[in-house]
Amino acid sequence: MEYTVRPLKESEYGVLDDFLYEAIFIPEGMELPPRDIIKKLELQVYTEDFGTRKGDYALCAECEGRIVGAVWTRIMDDYGHIDDDTPSFAISLYKEYRGLGIGTALMTEMLKVLKNAGFARASLAVQKANYAVKLYKKVGFKIVEENDEEYIMLWEC
Repeated sequence: MEYTVRPLKESEYGVLDDFLYEAIFIPEGMELPPRDIIKKLELQVYTEDFGTRKGDYALCAECEGRIVGAVWTRIMDDYGHIDDDTPSFAISLYKEYRGLGIGTALMTEMLKVLKNAGFARASLAVQKANYAVKLYKKVGFKIVEENDEEYIMLWEC
């Protein structure tokens, strides 16, 4: 499958809400939450006023003229927060584009963006049962903390 990884344009930042919803991990057998769940304060931190804060970077994967995935970072007090100098990651793809290497390409490219911007590390939180844990380890994230449900992972260049 052919796709392009490119910076997300400011005029396209609205798609981050779609990908925020897609990023919600739903264990097998559980029902999808209502779409308006992304309006909750603890999730709005990922997209609200995107592009206005330190560490706000976004890339997308485009296939046949359609944005099919996105990765974005920002320094925020989210589930994966390490400190006020470390951007946190969010990434998701539409289901039909998962497992094709697109997520790896998005993560790898974003790590280059962060390194070039002078960031020495990045963090994320992921539920232990999420298949994406393998992806994060593959691109260099290491588990630095955990609780019953989640890992906090850190990448250092």
